[in-house]
Amino acid sequence: MCKRTTAGFWTGLLFAGALAGAANVPGEGREPLGLGRQATEAEMRAWDHDVSPAGEGLPAGKGTAQEGARVFSTKCASCHGVTGTEGPAPRLVGGQGMLATKNPVKTVGSYWPYATTLYDYIRRAMPFTAPQSLTSDEVYAVAAWILAQNGIIKADAVMDAQTLPNVRMPNRDGFVPDPRPDVPNR
Repeated sequence: MCKRTTAGFWTGLLFAGALAGAANVPGEGREPLGLGRQATEAEMRAWDHDVSPAGEGLPAGKGTAQEGARVFSTKCASCHGVTGTEGPAPRLVGGQGMLATKNPVKTVGSYWPYATTLYDYIRRAMPFTAPQSLTSDEVYAVAAWILAQNGIIKADAVMDAQTLPNVRMPNRDGFVPDPRPDVPNR
């Protein structure tokens, strides 16, 4: 296993951009394909934030599992199911103790090493049909709901920039540091 960081995401994004850019560069005997366009400054700013496993980069705001249940039911359940287990999108709940089995169930509760990266992922990519549309409070609340559904935090716990980094994920020690010299070891 490797340590999951957002470095891989950014590397992939840069690679995709390089491919798209290369496809649009006219060269000898080549015409631009007209694929894509240059990102605007506002689009770049919207993606230019990062949350570390230690919580650096978490914004102000807060949320509880109770608040998250309302957000999840309206914006997430159509993909993940009403309890976070039904799909059709990947399960978010359950699977604890199954990683070493023949058919491991990888969920937030069984696989993810840091609760802060859960926040970062939800903020960047969810809901699937409208990424980055949730407020900071809604993201904290959905993260709290998922963590509570997995039995990792109490249902009345408040998640914010101070409490979320202190959540101890069950698989925190199931990862090894990334040995690449360009990846900071956090």
